[in-house]
Amino acid sequence: MEFSDERAVEIDPGLKRMILIEIIFPVALLTLGIYHGLMQVLYRSGMIHRSQFLGLEYYQGLTLHGVVNALVFTTFFAVAFGYAVVRFYLGRPLNMTVAWLSFALMVGGTLMAAAVILTGKATVLYTFYPPLRAHPAFYIGLTLVVIGSWIAFFNWIPPYLAWKRENPGRKVPLAVVGIFVTFIVWLIATIPLAIETIFLLIPWSIGWVPTVNVPLARMLFWFFGHPLVYFWLLPTYVMYYTMLPKLAGGKLYSDFAGRLTFLWLLLFSVPVGIHHQFTEPGISSTWKFVQAFFTMLVAIPSFATAFTMAASMEHGARARGGSGLFGWWRKLPYLDRDRWLFSYFFAGLFIFIFGGVTGIVNASYNMNNVVHNTSWLPAHFHQTVAGPVFLSYIGMSLFLITKLTGKEIKGKGWNVWVPYIWTLGIMIFSTGLFIGGVGGEPRRTNMGLSYTNPQSPLYHVDWTAAKTLGSLGGTIMTIAALIYFIVFFATLFGKPVKQGALELIVSEPYHDEQIPAVQSFTPWLAGALLLIVIAYAPPLIQTLRSHFPGAPPYSPDSPVPLNLGPPS
Repeated sequence: MEFSDERAVEIDPGLKRMILIEIIFPVALLTLGIYHGLMQVLYRSGMIHRSQFLGLEYYQGLTLHGVVNALVFTTFFAVAFGYAVVRFYLGRPLNMTVAWLSFALMVGGTLMAAAVILTGKATVLYTFYPPLRAHPAFYIGLTLVVIGSWIAFFNWIPPYLAWKRENPGRKVPLAVVGIFVTFIVWLIATIPLAIETIFLLIPWSIGWVPTVNVPLARMLFWFFGHPLVYFWLLPTYVMYYTMLPKLAGGKLYSDFAGRLTFLWLLLFSVPVGIHHQFTEPGISSTWKFVQAFFTMLVAIPSFATAFTMAASMEHGARARGGSGLFGWWRKLPYLDRDRWLFSYFFAGLFIFIFGGVTGIVNASYNMNNVVHNTSWLPAHFHQTVAGPVFLSYIGMSLFLITKLTGKEIKGKGWNVWVPYIWTLGIMIFSTGLFIGGVGGEPRRTNMGLSYTNPQSPLYHVDWTAAKTLGSLGGTIMTIAALIYFIVFFATLFGKPVKQGALELIVSEPYHDEQIPAVQSFTPWLAGALLLIVIAYAPPLIQTLRSHFPGAPPYSPDSPVPLNLGPPS
């Protein structure tokens, strides 16, 4: 089976080289991120007390895990995938000088941040909440990564405008709409992050000011932090809407559903961050409720996507001979070695069902109070991000490698099982963390003590089974990742069998609706900016008017001794 509509595009060798490097570089770093993910579950289960690789301590490894997996890998992939989509669908060359400048800033910033993490000078986790303080190079490095990604986005605008001039009245390709919404959301969300790092964290880190306003910094972070989830998720939706239907053997059920999903997320993805701050002072319950309500509205495109993908897969399965109310499910290409990318997308969709349902708990003010700052949160987070996002990103990374280099996948039989093994692992892992979270097991906290050792002050009998499940699931996930890395690098270092080219899977729409309301970014962007002002101006004013004492720096690697008392 060919994975495209036979519209492979020959591209500039420089662009091909850059896309390849922007995929290979973060995948190589991902090996460290996955390794330290395994270390986290082993630490928390009490199986180990110190990492034997690179000598990283618990919080240091947790920082590396979060920064590599959640920030570096995702941003590099989104930029590489964006270049591929824009070049493939718009058919116009890109400014390679600008592209390489973007790439240089992102790589340089990543190496700068990695250096201080590995040397123990930035043990602040990927959320880098103050009063945890990192070396200035950490904040500067991440800022360079963000600026580099902005420059990449700006580089796509001229070919987009040229395409619009040359194609008056035509709909912008659906994949391009999705990628532009992805980076518009990213641009809006990273502005408050830039304000936090430049005006609060960097001066405090350098020592120009002795304390930092923690509530203000946390609000600015979550102004960015929850839209970040949609920056991760939107490229996955692009793949689902434009590729999954054809992989299933059919057509996209509704072009309108895809456009509405992307533009709805542009409208509502940003004014939702305060639902992460339900327990924090300085913000009135009114504005917490407003953002909780907006958060519920973000579920609408997820439901639309679930329906549209199910209808699209049903169309494909019935075209392949499926019949009956549910019998058509048997005709989907779950283990088809030629349509192997289907397995990555389908497994991610399955995991996302549970991530979406548990997200409703987090967005509810009363139910959130039960699970706040417990292991429930990383369980939900991994089902949302380490499910559909991770599987689609690593699947598409491998796909682009094969197409751009003209190489065949090594280990096709193993490759098609990777997402299913990963799914088994993440469901066991998250079940353990959900059980522990409902029982009050804290997230992140370790302090070098075991939750499962009866002699430990942190021992809690109800968490033993939860941590055992978490460790088992994390180990299975690591096995799946290890198989993927073997397949990826074996393919990368294999011999080409044909000329490499840029080739993407393109699904034709079954219903190609012509609805003007979803043909322009402008009204949706204007609405998004208005909602941001409504949702954030009053809470920001409340926080600035509140009198909180400034916080001096704190390091989890050298904490103040705690009197935990005897085991209970």
